[in-house]
Amino acid sequence: MTISEYIAAIDETRRSAYERLLTTVTNALPEGFVCIMQYDMPTFVIPKELYPAGYHVTPELPLPFLSIGVQKNHISLYHLGLYADPALLEWFVAEYPHHVSTKLNMGKSCIRFSNINKIPYTLIEELVSRQSVDDYIKIYESNLP
Repeated sequence: MTISEYIAAIDETRRSAYERLLTTVTNALPEGFVCIMQYDMPTFVIPKELYPAGYHVTPELPLPFLSIGVQKNHISLYHLGLYADPALLEWFVAEYPHHVSTKLNMGKSCIRFSNINKIPYTLIEELVSRQSVDDYIKIYESNLP
């Protein structure tokens, strides 16, 4: 499945919010990240040309950074940088209430947006711009087993 096919398959009620979130992330990410289909959803990765070691769990795959998926009841943003960087996570959790009146719905790296009218695009833009490819590689490697 291509990224275009993935987007076309999204229910019309969520498609425009999804496209806006994908565009926000695409425009805000620092240079070097590439969007591909990985894990059955659009995923921003560090290509093997920049990080030949790839993902330690599956070295033939490029290093994943962020995925955006649509689930039954929400749009999910999987940000592995949040999982790997406690300072970034702390900043995001503290900043979130200043942008949205709803409670943060989040797992270790997954931010879930159940109400598509309450997606904090400006905050997401700032979040994804905070880690460069080099920053993420350093954090990733410092967390390797």
